[in-house]
Amino acid sequence: MNYDIIIIGAGPGGIFSAYELNKLDPSLKIAVFEAGHALSKRRCPIDGEKIKSCISCKSCSIMSGFGGAGAFSDGKYNITNDFGGTLHEYIGKKQALDLMHYVDEINMRFGGEGTRLYSTAGTRFKTLCIQHDLHLLDASVRHLGTDINYIVLENLYAHLKDKVSFFFDTPVQNVRIIDGGYEVVCKDAVYTCAKCIISVGRSGSKWMETVCRDLDIPTKSNRVDIGVRVELPAAVFAHLTDELYESKIVYRTEKYGDRVRTFCMNPKGAVVTENTNGIITVNGHSYEDPARQTENTNFALLVAKHFSEPFKDSNGYGESIARLSNMLGGGVIVQRFGDLIRGRRSTPSRIEESFTTATLNATPGDLSLVLPKRILDGIIEMIYALDKVAPGTANDDTLLYGVEVKFYNMEVAVSEKLESRYEGLYVIGDGSGITHSLSHASASGVHVARSIVG
Repeated sequence: MNYDIIIIGAGPGGIFSAYELNKLDPSLKIAVFEAGHALSKRRCPIDGEKIKSCISCKSCSIMSGFGGAGAFSDGKYNITNDFGGTLHEYIGKKQALDLMHYVDEINMRFGGEGTRLYSTAGTRFKTLCIQHDLHLLDASVRHLGTDINYIVLENLYAHLKDKVSFFFDTPVQNVRIIDGGYEVVCKDAVYTCAKCIISVGRSGSKWMETVCRDLDIPTKSNRVDIGVRVELPAAVFAHLTDELYESKIVYRTEKYGDRVRTFCMNPKGAVVTENTNGIITVNGHSYEDPARQTENTNFALLVAKHFSEPFKDSNGYGESIARLSNMLGGGVIVQRFGDLIRGRRSTPSRIEESFTTATLNATPGDLSLVLPKRILDGIIEMIYALDKVAPGTANDDTLLYGVEVKFYNMEVAVSEKLESRYEGLYVIGDGSGITHSLSHASASGVHVARSIVG
């Protein structure tokens, strides 16, 4: 019951912490506690036939389990400091990039070899975008695909399972400070350790808030990103996705001066749902295997909202909008862009007659009854701006799914070692509010492991 190091959360941060700790010092006694299932048991019951929408499983296999929320993502590792988190502000830009490249090398050794590394550096599309007041961010993008990403995780688990003790379906209730270390309190047992790494991801945001409050660890409010997932024929964005795969494009709206950005682009992918703390939101996947690809491309359009005093609950704001969508649509709402700009709701017949075939079974409805006007205005303006570099984006039959919300944990106060105010208690990954991506979360895990052993 006593360990040298306990890691809470088996997402990217926790996995790469365990990997690097074991590599640097195989004698360490390490345990990983995960609220969700083992990878082999992670199965979403939605099959499109018998079960067509989320049934609110006790543990969401999309969001929790070995591999974290990224296990069934499309496996994009963005190697950049321009987006995906602020890890570089703590450890330096060069070191952050070096760690992301190191993570990429590990992924290649564990099953990702042969996948393509894309880059936006020096591309002609930067010029095309800026001519229309759009801004293409620089990044190298390793696309594993949902299928290859799963294989990499399988291989990493096989490598670690006999070297590290994994406790699946074992939520941690609390973390206590004791002499010489920490107690990790679960439902049926208490475990002790000299050092503790917390890596609970986005789905652990509420739990993380409780821990910080109980241990008096300073935090500051973060932002929330709210928007829609756009689905359109793959041919519309093919000239961009064939060369760049994912293009992170930022636009400042004329009406409000808000920033709208593309996020999580999935060429020939599918739109999916995810369950965060009982709230159904929308996301997207794509596959490396051509047999599993679709005729559509999907991506998110998100507007970031930061709040000033006295309001601090940015996630609560996002949750309230998502709950409204769930209330009106029984889950995710889908609307044709043509219906939206004409001020009418989409109906099942209009969706059925659309030239764009939906890849997600969502409820036809009216997003203007859900999204605040300022956010919706920004999304519409962005769609017309994108239409200038990807003609067809603003077609009537472009589908909009809502809502998509990216919840960011409040930012936990940590040092350059990602150590809290308590010696030996580290907070990493998306649960720290510092990272917002697979690559940054994984890199933070490696960084903490080296800080501990080094």
